[in-house]
Amino acid sequence: MVAQRRRNLEAAPNSNDDQDTYRRDDLESAIPPESPRSRFKDVVHRTIDAQKAQKLKEKLRSGIDRKGMEQYRKSQEELKRISNKKVKKFYQEQNERLNDLVEIDHLVMSLADDILDSMNPQDMDNDGICESGGALQRVNESIEPLLPDDERQRRRKGRRNARWAVNINVIANILLLLAKCIAAAYSDSLSLIASLVDSALDLLCTLIVWTTTKLVSWKLHMLKAKFPVGRRRLEPLGILVFSIIMIVSFVQILQESVTKLLPGGDRTTVKLPPIAIAAMASTVGVKGIIWIGCARIKTTQVEALAKDCKTDVFFNTLSLLFPVIGHQLNVWWLDPAGAAILSLFIIYDWAETSFENITRLMGAAASERLHQKVMYMAWRFAPLVKSYKSLKAYHAGDGVWVELDVLMDEKTPLRQAHDVAETLQYCCEGLGEVDRAFVTVDYAWQGPTGHVAE
Repeated sequence: MVAQRRRNLEAAPNSNDDQDTYRRDDLESAIPPESPRSRFKDVVHRTIDAQKAQKLKEKLRSGIDRKGMEQYRKSQEELKRISNKKVKKFYQEQNERLNDLVEIDHLVMSLADDILDSMNPQDMDNDGICESGGALQRVNESIEPLLPDDERQRRRKGRRNARWAVNINVIANILLLLAKCIAAAYSDSLSLIASLVDSALDLLCTLIVWTTTKLVSWKLHMLKAKFPVGRRRLEPLGILVFSIIMIVSFVQILQESVTKLLPGGDRTTVKLPPIAIAAMASTVGVKGIIWIGCARIKTTQVEALAKDCKTDVFFNTLSLLFPVIGHQLNVWWLDPAGAAILSLFIIYDWAETSFENITRLMGAAASERLHQKVMYMAWRFAPLVKSYKSLKAYHAGDGVWVELDVLMDEKTPLRQAHDVAETLQYCCEGLGEVDRAFVTVDYAWQGPTGHVAE
């Protein structure tokens, strides 16, 4: 017995590589070859799975009367013929709601097939590559490549326009700041100084928006590990920081204006030189053009820049009028009083912006229009589910998070419940306003909604 064991050890491989080869050969020889019968069973199971998925797809496609919805749309010619403004506004809003419904319908029709096929991708020839399904895996679970072509082009165009808007704002603010610095050197007008401070802070605002946009777009593995759900909340934080800087700066301008209005202050009128008038007029013109251009771009950063340009148009117009009229009428207090009024306006305006960003970061409810869009998205999946227990849509910064509690029959197979819930989740995240969606499945409507109450 001992001699036999010694002969076996001497015959065994000595090196680690040989041992690995030896063990692998044993394992491979121990696995029986796949019989045609087992391969046939796999094909049968795959066919049954495909048929079940096809039934789910057909239920999503059917039941939508698209022509019936479009009969309620008013064309531009019909809207022009409506003289009553309230009635015209009603039909314009109805057209917008119809656009939302069409957008969601296109999303579901485009995404549902690929998402359902991705739930159980099949490797037909066992080569490690899924021949059937797996669309989400191929695009690293990014929804945008699966969207309709027109929607992808619209989003790419929006991002490109946003970059152009930010870059143009940076160049314009630098040039206007230099012009106002030169103008302020020739005048002691408080209104002009307030306008100079505003231009300096405009440049700072644009740089903050540009920096946060770049930081959010960076797709480094290290940042993804540190911020697993993204860095979208960095954008409203940047706007919030800028709002605070704006408010503090104009509090100083307000204090200087009040000091000049108090007894003992300077009573001389201020005359603006031609270079100062030219700088202020050019600011109004440039900011007006940028405001009109940015107003059509519906992104948070560009909307903030458009709002800032709109404020600058009125602000610089009044900053020009107050000292000019005060000098013409020989009213010494008009310039400091105008600067104080402008400062109060800027403080109020940016305090409102600051509060809006704070409430969004706190988790404020999404708009009624977005609630209706998500509700219609849930209704599109009504043929596949029993009902819905709850629907919540709330801000997590600029983006929106959605929570849906789906009610299904308790006898529903786990596989079908998972596929329907996750398809609904990905379709919700396909909406441009939604950052993340969470879909849970329940079988009793009396049960809890799944979250601990505060």
